[in-house]
Amino acid sequence: MEKKIAVLIPCYNEALTVGKVVRDFHEALPEADIYVYDNNSTDGTDKIAEEAGAIVRYEYKQGKGHVIRSMFRDIDADCYLMIDGDDTYPAENAREMCDLILAGKADMVIGDRLSSTYFRENKRPFHNTGNRLVRFLINTLFHNDIKDIMTGYRAFSYLFVKGFPVLSNGFEVETEMTIHAVDKNFSLKEIPVQYRDRPEGSVSKLNTYMDGLIVLKTIASLFKEYKPLLFFSLIAIVFLITGLVIIIPAFDLYFKTGVVEKFPSLIVGCFAITIAILCFVAGLVLDVIAKKHKQVYELQLTEILHHRKERS
Repeated sequence: MEKKIAVLIPCYNEALTVGKVVRDFHEALPEADIYVYDNNSTDGTDKIAEEAGAIVRYEYKQGKGHVIRSMFRDIDADCYLMIDGDDTYPAENAREMCDLILAGKADMVIGDRLSSTYFRENKRPFHNTGNRLVRFLINTLFHNDIKDIMTGYRAFSYLFVKGFPVLSNGFEVETEMTIHAVDKNFSLKEIPVQYRDRPEGSVSKLNTYMDGLIVLKTIASLFKEYKPLLFFSLIAIVFLITGLVIIIPAFDLYFKTGVVEKFPSLIVGCFAITIAILCFVAGLVLDVIAKKHKQVYELQLTEILHHRKERS
């Protein structure tokens, strides 16, 4: 049976570029169904996409995370190729990315901008700094070596798409799916792609500072949820060191004079050390829960595959 490929294009006011993107990917993957999900555009994006040959659907909750949630729920395919509608990614890599998924060699293929032309083409320097910071944090915290965390050019397997719980609402969803893939041991491949900046007149919807802060908040939240023992141990160490720094001089004075003269320091130090112990215990308990969730998730993936085999 012929494998089904779905090209997913989330769009918000991309009338200037969406037609070209649809035509380029239709030429690269003529057998694929191309879906454009319009996210409350006011510039006629939906009509242009439809005229170019796309299947147009709508998501009325504003935000890229909402769009991807709907795409992943609605569409059944053997391979999903997600691409932004701003014409910053080339269609030439589409076939290679899809072939890796269809051959079972990867559950997610990442179109890596940062190893090729991104830092030269991108004209927003704080975006470059943000990409480097996010990459450093995730690779350090989750012990990986992914080159491009926030790329919008990815291919996915059916198992990943149907097993990925989309919790984010906005642009932080790419960070979420990368961390999820690493934590759940999905097979990842990266392919360098030639990034090009938006054409003149096309405006990015990404707010450098606000969305950057949201991404950092997402990393912290997922770090806490996926690695609670390490997260709370780091907090415990901070409180433990603080408590010892405060309490040691009080004890030192007591041993020298036989009199406790720094009761406030003693109380605050003991309080900090108590918090450190509680944080460590909380991390231990939550780590057991997180491991149990991983076991349940593996069983859920097995059920997804079993259900799909029954349908086919």
